[in-house]
Amino acid sequence: MARYKLRQRLISVGEDFTIENEQGNTVYTVDGKVMRIRETFVIEDRAGNEVATIREKKLAIRDSMAILRGGETIATIRKALISPFRDKFGIDVPGGEDLVAQGQILEHEYEIRRGGDTVARVSKHWFSLTDTYGVETVAGEDDGLILAIAVAIDEMAHDPDEGKG
Repeated sequence: MARYKLRQRLISVGEDFTIENEQGNTVYTVDGKVMRIRETFVIEDRAGNEVATIREKKLAIRDSMAILRGGETIATIRKALISPFRDKFGIDVPGGEDLVAQGQILEHEYEIRRGGDTVARVSKHWFSLTDTYGVETVAGEDDGLILAIAVAIDEMAHDPDEGKG
């Protein structure tokens, strides 16, 4: 099991985050690209290699974001149309089993599940800092994908432009 800490940078151009491991070492950076027609975030490892790119999908029936690796879409995240008791996002994984993120999304308290199995937990309770939350992944999961899902859901749930247009 791996645990990561995501912290939004307080002073930056665009929306940038650092992702640290349990020891407090920066293992990934998330660069929110500014001046783009659609929102784009690039996750890179310490060596500057692209782990995933998150791109807003324009002109969709409902809010959605695509996660790409090497130019190929590896997942598409959509907010559920109806979810009476909790926030819910569906994650379509081409060629793999789809995922669901469900819980208190705005509070950063939710699980990412594949079938009946929890593959990751997102929680703000692990940290006292306001702009910080944690992502805990199960061993053997694609941590880059899970972290990209968490960043995309954070952006979709907290986007001030959501619902406009």
